Amino acid sequence: MSEKSLSEAEYDAITDAAAHWCMRLHAGDCTSAERLAFEQWHDSHPLHAFEYAAMLEIWEVADHLPRDERDAVVVPFKPRNRLRTYAVAAAICLVALPLAAFTGWEAGWLPDSYERFEATSGLRQVTLGDGSQVELNLGTELVYSNYKDQRRVTLKKGEAFFKVSHDRTHPFIVHAGEGRVRVTGTQFNVWKYGDQVRVMLLEGSVQIASDQAHGSVPLTPGMQASYQPGDTTPRVKAINPDDTALAWRQGKLILDNLALADALPLINRYLNKPAMLADANTGTIRIGGIYNITEVNNLIPSLPKVLPIYLTQNQEGNPVLNAIPRQTPKG
Repeated sequence: MSEKSLSEAEYDAITDAAAHWCMRLHAGDCTSAERLAFEQWHDSHPLHAFEYAAMLEIWEVADHLPRDERDAVVVPFKPRNRLRTYAVAAAICLVALPLAAFTGWEAGWLPDSYERFEATSGLRQVTLGDGSQVELNLGTELVYSNYKDQRRVTLKKGEAFFKVSHDRTHPFIVHAGEGRVRVTGTQFNVWKYGDQVRVMLLEGSVQIASDQAHGSVPLTPGMQASYQPGDTTPRVKAINPDDTALAWRQGKLILDNLALADALPLINRYLNKPAMLADANTGTIRIGGIYNITEVNNLIPSLPKVLPIYLTQNQEGNPVLNAIPRQTPKG
């Protein structure tokens, strides 16, 4: 059965089922029997998995709403394409409260457009609904939602370079990790690996805030901000005009005499199984070179040929880098 052969009612039934499972799996009283039933439903057809993934993204969009807005009563709107169905699902995920006399769109709680992008096998350039241009690095996933009072991107993982369409009355906000970047029109790069986030500004201005921050930190061109969970404010520093961090836009990974502790996060974003350091001493060994991002998988196995290390594997199957012990001179 193909997606095109489905009637609207059949498609909506699958979407409604995905919304139901999204709500149940996030409920505290979800039973093991329900989880098993969900797995059977999820794996029974590719479209089930697709629709459930979309519901999870809607759930994440709802997670960015202030608590009082998530607890408010909402009514679905009627935007273009299939967003009406997703709005219904979002309302279900938001505890399925009764209808009220105003719409989620007019209140600024629900988007009128919702787009998901990912780059799985190579670099990708996309145009968002507002006309902003985004370059996606390999292994990047992001979601764009347009609200009445703001444009919102959630960078789920990876790295993206933004050229944002100017609209001072409709700010552009990027959520990455436990923080956000607020702009009106500019060019900047956002990198997310695990809980680490870095924002590099090339043109214009942005405001950076971590979830722990009492206020935002401004960036000017030539500056970089970074943050991770627990930071009260982002760490800001100037960047070298010859900085190699944007070499990925040409498909390159440049490691400029970096300690392995600093290089591994840059390498691991391209690996299915992240490499680990055996100890802090191994992390001090330095590495350099220029690599194609599509061939980084071959880098870790080759490291013992150029660095004083050997490889082992942990119980999860991750490669582990170990420094070769230095021999103590005799006598």
